Amino acid sequence: MNKKSTLRLLATFAAGVLLTSVAQSEVVTLRIHHFLPSGAPIQSKVLEPWCLKISKESADQIKCKIFPSMQLGGTAPQLFDQAKDGVVDVIWTIPGYTPGRFLVTEIFELPFMMATPETTSRALWDFQSRFNAAEFKDVKPLAFHMNGPGNFYTRSKPIQALADFKGLKMRGATRQTTKMLAALGATPIGMPLPAVADALSKGVIDGALTPYEVVQATKMHELTKFTTESDPKFNAIYAQVFVLAMNKAKYETLAPELKKVIDENSGAELSAWIGKMIHEADVPGRKLVQQAGNTIHTLPASELQVWKSATDQLDEELVAEINKRGLDGTALLTTAKELINKSKK
Repeated sequence: MNKKSTLRLLATFAAGVLLTSVAQSEVVTLRIHHFLPSGAPIQSKVLEPWCLKISKESADQIKCKIFPSMQLGGTAPQLFDQAKDGVVDVIWTIPGYTPGRFLVTEIFELPFMMATPETTSRALWDFQSRFNAAEFKDVKPLAFHMNGPGNFYTRSKPIQALADFKGLKMRGATRQTTKMLAALGATPIGMPLPAVADALSKGVIDGALTPYEVVQATKMHELTKFTTESDPKFNAIYAQVFVLAMNKAKYETLAPELKKVIDENSGAELSAWIGKMIHEADVPGRKLVQQAGNTIHTLPASELQVWKSATDQLDEELVAEINKRGLDGTALLTTAKELINKSKK
């Protein structure tokens, strides 16, 4: 090989190395949008550790920038469409903030469906990926999870029995929780979580439904005096479905090795882990309620059975709605219950 050929070969090799180096150094920054404050457990206990993990496993080629409290604009109910339309790259939200849109998903929000957040989150991912992928076809789901068991917080009187709901204006987050409140005898008022503190302080509502996890973010321990929780051995009175989802086009632009990192950090295990972490965040929330001197009443199984009987018709009503969409609502409900029971073993 003559000198010129050698130089040309070296130049070509150097250019290739340079191009490879540039390609490898390109950093993908995911903009993550959610509706809670930055100090909320979903960011500090879930999103931030998840971002660190995918960054490490991608050799720092994937980075995150988290925008809490709707900093990029819009409202909590608009988050799903922000991911669908590419306004942001990743969102965390409650599908039920758009009532009726994710009808089959609502099965997991029926009263007394959830066993534990960790096991039911695993069952939820399995259900959504196998039996309800159509409702989330416009995004790439990364995780579906449940929150901790929901509690009832009231300003003026405790809720210890079914009759205590009469005359109370209670906030519910989703269609199924507002329907449940009506079945229990309260006047339901639907609103996203960020609006709850202001509504309580102004007397627009007498109480609200949330898990302990968001007590600090909503100042529930300061704005109410009474908390009603359920016997932990009983399935939760209510819980909500959450989704962590990515814009499909953003995912498709990733290099194969980066897609692999995202794929390995999504799915059933991530869903179960998020459910576990969110449930663990209930402990400091409950402690805040205790430290505020608020009364905590734990409903016994006997009273919970009365509440279950009062809300059983919600299962039938949702099944009927799902049937109207040409699906087998009974089969879907049965499957969801079977997956939840299986996940407990």
